[in-house]
Amino acid sequence: MGIAAAIGVLSPFPFYYCLWNWPQSWVELCGRGRDPSNVMAHVAHFLKLVQFISLFSVSSFHWPPPLYFWPLFAFGQFLNFRVYQLLGEAGTYYGVRFGKHIPWVTEFPFGVIRDPQYVGSITSLLACLSWVPFQYILLWVLGYVFIMQVESKEDSSTRAKPLL
Repeated sequence: MGIAAAIGVLSPFPFYYCLWNWPQSWVELCGRGRDPSNVMAHVAHFLKLVQFISLFSVSSFHWPPPLYFWPLFAFGQFLNFRVYQLLGEAGTYYGVRFGKHIPWVTEFPFGVIRDPQYVGSITSLLACLSWVPFQYILLWVLGYVFIMQVESKEDSSTRAKPLL
């Protein structure tokens, strides 16, 4: 079960890596008339479900959670909600890589926290340490750190061109 759970935890990161580096291929795969950010969101939600099922398979739940759970989880979810609120689906799901114009955002948490969506997700994961074995949390966090590194190198010449 451990290897299957590890594979499930890591499942979204190759997908994100490929989309970031070859966005034109994704736009062509989605086809004319389909929003690549929206399709990416659907696939990403499915892969997130795979991650959660993988974590649940190796978790041991007890109630109540430790006191550190509530502030870490609440702050992480606040950051994730705020990023989506400010950027919308296209901004959250690589719209800029698919040739969309995403307005520059300077409101909190942008300008204060680098990659707030990933910091929020990592914070929420750390909140679950009392339930989930450390190695799976670490694996997921390392996946986020990897994607943060990949996304820090954006070459505008590799952005996708819309299909006509």
